[in-house]
Amino acid sequence: MSRLRGAICGIVAAGTGIAAAELLAAAVRPGAGPLVAVGGAVIDATPTPVKEFAVRELGTHDKPVLLSVIGVVLILLAATTGIAATRWRAAIPVGTGVLGAAGAAAALSRPAGTVLDAVPAVFGAALAGLALWWLLRERRGAADVVRENGVDRRLVLRLSLLAAGAGVAEAAGLTVSGQRENAAGKSREAIRLPAAADPATPLPNGIAADFTTPNANFYRVDTALTVPRVDPSTWRLKIHGMVDREIELSLADLLRRRLIERDITLNCVSNEVGGPYIGTARWLGVPLAALLGEAGVQSGADQIVARSVEGMTIGTPVATALDGRDTMLAVGMNGEPLPLDHGFPVRMLTPGLYGYAGACKWVTELELTTFDRFDAYWVERGWGQQGTVKTASRIDKPKPFARVEAGTVTVAGVAWAQRRGIAAVEISVDGGPWAKAELLPTASIDTWTQWRFSWKATAGPHSLAVRATDKSGAVQPEARATPFPDGATGWHTISVTVG
Repeated sequence: MSRLRGAICGIVAAGTGIAAAELLAAAVRPGAGPLVAVGGAVIDATPTPVKEFAVRELGTHDKPVLLSVIGVVLILLAATTGIAATRWRAAIPVGTGVLGAAGAAAALSRPAGTVLDAVPAVFGAALAGLALWWLLRERRGAADVVRENGVDRRLVLRLSLLAAGAGVAEAAGLTVSGQRENAAGKSREAIRLPAAADPATPLPNGIAADFTTPNANFYRVDTALTVPRVDPSTWRLKIHGMVDREIELSLADLLRRRLIERDITLNCVSNEVGGPYIGTARWLGVPLAALLGEAGVQSGADQIVARSVEGMTIGTPVATALDGRDTMLAVGMNGEPLPLDHGFPVRMLTPGLYGYAGACKWVTELELTTFDRFDAYWVERGWGQQGTVKTASRIDKPKPFARVEAGTVTVAGVAWAQRRGIAAVEISVDGGPWAKAELLPTASIDTWTQWRFSWKATAGPHSLAVRATDKSGAVQPEARATPFPDGATGWHTISVTVG
């Protein structure tokens, strides 16, 4: 029973400390909570193959799963500390000290971390230690031990009080976070986006209804365990580094400038062949070339390092902001201010580059430098510097392993090669000859192209493969390659059964 008692006491004490630490972080230092800080440090330290596995297998559930695993590990460590403390009281400062130090170190390791970010973890560890000592303190004399049917009622009372306190602290923390989220949502709703001085060309007749991806369905892949809540009234963008003149802009300054509106397809480098991490939206923003022109880019600068509010760094070739493409600081997405989880109030967007190389969310800083001087977050972890989108295609209909009726079956999907455009899409059935699909009208070379193919389906199992050719004449390669280090390749192939 002593081991069970120690484990329960350790878990309740740790829960009390963590709840208090999260409440303090929510009230004073948003984003510095120990669970999120440790989670961020784990993401940073995780080998690339493991990250790719998580993105591939868990998709948008990777972050909740990570936090759940961290929670389980904390429970085990807390229980172990409690068990050890029943025999060796020195285990209390050792165990809680290790956990507190780990949380503080994780908070300080974050790119935007400050000394104050370590305070919630230290405070929570100290409180957990005091709580565990209180639960396990020696009781002297028979009068101090109140038992009924072998149950230590005083210990039960103490556990109940701490559990209730932890619950109240957790509820208060959630309330504070909810209030901050509501405030951020209201601030976003209060933004009135100006009309574009250079609006997007109307989508051509004949384009499919699902050409544009709704904001609610647009993919999200990033390392932020909690979505940053940025106050648009205090947001600032700083352009500095290898420039003649540093520039600092507020959101109001940005919205007074000439805005452009463009249909642009954005995709993640982690997208596997046939994967879902791609979408097309109508973006509103300020051309980055104009801002760089005002700042005066100095000779030799070949990299723009964009930094987000939580410290993420994205490295973008300077040339991609000055070569005529519509690289922008986006403020709007599909006719409304950027959603909170897509970078509100401002994100960078670079047509033709994967997101990791040109689409920094929650951006607050642009530094002009060189690739030799600085490796951005993903480059530091082995990903390619340039991030150019590769020619690719995907079958969306029918779904893999679908059962379809014999006869004419419409096979349809998308193909993309931003900045080059799609010249042709071809379908092969059961490894047979390639047949050209029909290309639907598209918005520009910066968007995907939808296609369809009429297949005379016969009974039995079949495989369907697709490949695209871009307007430079390059054919999508057959050889399969994983997303790391610069994007996946290979023909998307599915199996179907015709009844």
